[in-house]
Amino acid sequence: MAASLSDKIKTTVTRIQEVVETHHPAAFSTSLSAEDMVLLDLIKRAGSPVTVFTLDTGRLPRQTYDLLDAVQKQYEGGLRVFTPPHAELEQLVSEQGVNAFYRSVESRKACCDVRKVRPLRRALDGNKLWLTGLRWAQSTATRSQLDWLTWDDSYQLYKFNPMLDWTTEEVFGYVKEFSILNNALYDEGYTSIGCDPCTRAIKEGEDERAGRWWWESPDSKECGLHIDQQGRLVRSTK
Repeated sequence: MAASLSDKIKTTVTRIQEVVETHHPAAFSTSLSAEDMVLLDLIKRAGSPVTVFTLDTGRLPRQTYDLLDAVQKQYEGGLRVFTPPHAELEQLVSEQGVNAFYRSVESRKACCDVRKVRPLRRALDGNKLWLTGLRWAQSTATRSQLDWLTWDDSYQLYKFNPMLDWTTEEVFGYVKEFSILNNALYDEGYTSIGCDPCTRAIKEGEDERAGRWWWESPDSKECGLHIDQQGRLVRSTK
């Protein structure tokens, strides 16, 4: 294992231990992305008491559901799955149609709100710390100015991004070194994986998140999970 990766692992594990000890109870929301699979393993290394959950929007790619099944088996039920509220989802689809998100940013955000944000609120309820796998390298347009630890007014808890400084090469180096479960779509040119109709493989030279909602402007490509009440990514510590 390269010395730089070894150092990064030790630093991140220590960071997790210190922050979780200070702010608890804590929960980790995993999208089952490569960085989130790495973070799940790092949390195990840290031995910190962190609840782990994921959001099943109902429209994930088959490969993501395959990975979810494998992760649940490996972690023996330690991964809780939250789904959209049935009544709200039924109303959204009845009023706007099943693919309304292609028509406007507002419609897309309404879909994300029902399928992601509302289940997330239920999942985070009662916690004081929310761990995520956000990284600076994922997007120069929306994520390059994020901080390690921030106060999130929308969810009324601290938000912790312990892998902010990890490069894409380090993430996949860890996946390979420790045989971490990973989404098969990465082998098909995908670099950021969300719902099936909203995700595509990227082209050479494109931003890592270019394959998410590719029909929109780059500065609008956030689903609402990490946005404050003013519609901005949370960047400052309270």
